[in-house]
Amino acid sequence: MKHNHDTVTPYNSDTTKKNQVEEMFDNIAPKYDLLNHVLSMKIDVTWRNTLVKWLKGDQPKKILDVATGTGDLALAVQKGTKAKVVGYDLSQQMLNVGIEKVKKAGLSSEIQMIKGDAENMPFQDEEFDAITAAFGVRNFENLESGLSEMLRVVKKGGNVFILEFSKVEGFLGPFYMFYFKNILPAIGKLVSKDNRAYTYLPDSVNAFPYGEQMKTILSNVGFSKVEYKKLTFGIATIYKATR
Repeated sequence: MKHNHDTVTPYNSDTTKKNQVEEMFDNIAPKYDLLNHVLSMKIDVTWRNTLVKWLKGDQPKKILDVATGTGDLALAVQKGTKAKVVGYDLSQQMLNVGIEKVKKAGLSSEIQMIKGDAENMPFQDEEFDAITAAFGVRNFENLESGLSEMLRVVKKGGNVFILEFSKVEGFLGPFYMFYFKNILPAIGKLVSKDNRAYTYLPDSVNAFPYGEQMKTILSNVGFSKVEYKKLTFGIATIYKATR
């Protein structure tokens, strides 16, 4: 079953979404962290901490962080759980920034960074106690195949925690959409020189399923139980899917 969320790509070129996403993140990697904190007013830090708190209840020993990017969630997860963490991402330039962060934190023995495709992972079935992903599943070329891979590599009874942008509902919705579609891309252009990257962000969020629709997709992929928490007026949502 194909959803419309397969069609939004960073660049209007003929290459696959996967290639375009890799190219885009390679391009913006040096400025990515700065932009993230500016644009979310550091709320993204709080969101990650909420995910870590939820995850800690499981006491996982080995965790996979999919679409780890520059490693912010991998670091937060490791510090919160003291588990061994594998950070996995498509973009080598993003990983390079992450590897430096991990070194600085003195956690190179605890956090391993690996380049690869989330829809075709080199891990064993049921290899991980838990899986996390922040702001990454939106970039999958095929959402269902990426989620199926997460299901495959997490242990029976283990949980997958996905933090992703959702849509602000209620009276704040129009204001947030204005910010998201007009102001955010303008700031993005100033800082990163990659215009398309920050128009891709609101476009990809708009096209992406959230709330009950995302819950249904996770259930259809084969997770036995799915729950979610809305964060900050619904700007983001954490989904917890149990294998």
